[in-house]
Amino acid sequence: MSDLLLLGLIGGLTLLLLLTLLAFAGYSGLLARVAVSAGSPPIRNVTVAYKFHMGPYSETGRLFTESCSVSPKLRSIAVYYDNPHMVPPEKCRCAVGSILSEGEESSSPELIQLYQKFGFNVFSFPAPSHVVTATFPYTSSLSIWLATRRVHPALDAYIKERKLCAHPRLEIYQQDQIYFMCPLARQGDFYVPEVKETERKSRGPAEASDTQMDGTGADTTSDTSSVSLEVGPGSRETSAATLSPGVSSRGWDDGDTRSEHSYSESGASGSSFEELDLEGEGPLGEPRLSPEAEPLGTSKWPREPSTPEKGEE
Repeated sequence: MSDLLLLGLIGGLTLLLLLTLLAFAGYSGLLARVAVSAGSPPIRNVTVAYKFHMGPYSETGRLFTESCSVSPKLRSIAVYYDNPHMVPPEKCRCAVGSILSEGEESSSPELIQLYQKFGFNVFSFPAPSHVVTATFPYTSSLSIWLATRRVHPALDAYIKERKLCAHPRLEIYQQDQIYFMCPLARQGDFYVPEVKETERKSRGPAEASDTQMDGTGADTTSDTSSVSLEVGPGSRETSAATLSPGVSSRGWDDGDTRSEHSYSESGASGSSFEELDLEGEGPLGEPRLSPEAEPLGTSKWPREPSTPEKGEE
């Protein structure tokens, strides 16, 4: 009799524990609806303090912690430039930091100096006219884990299905929501200088080895003559060798800032956002408090069952 009572007690406690875990997962967003749409950006133009990272996205947690420790009340932001399904983890690039100001608000010089003291750089992002966006509840650390496995695949599917040129991928942590944003315009303005520098360093040796000149200066690298192509502003091809990451007002004319499998190749043919049914709402209101930093070791993207296609016509 006592044994049955003990087994019943153990079973009841186990069931209670499972129900508690399920309730916590539901509270963290397990059953939240992921709606991806194209429309106005969730934020206006912003000035950010950031640190550049090249390596596995799962190692970015420390950067969130660093930025939040400088000023816990600011919102956190991350910009991911490479598709982790196609780029080796050690070559994935991102920028992580805090939003110093938004819209017409001016950044505090003291705050800028404080972040620079801790090794952060300062950069400004514009407010693109249209973006691909999604939201996910941020109520616990588990919310981040769930978001990486639910939102990013939904964004990938939306962009691929509509053959959009939407890059890079931004995450804004604001109060109890995580806002995901992929610009459809002015993409080049979201590429921090370090990304451009890594492209220059990685492509310099490759370009030098590809061009072998004879004594008279003639190109002898192939049986056929090398052709230099000029890509007009109306072209929608997404070749990493011919297009810059997007229209830029900063003069990105001395090199493509995209890696071979950056998010600029997530879309197939780079359709214009003008062809979309825009469903997004207008910009958010005034800045609100930042959520806590992302926990260490959180993987940003689950591995998909198949490798995304590099470019469909």
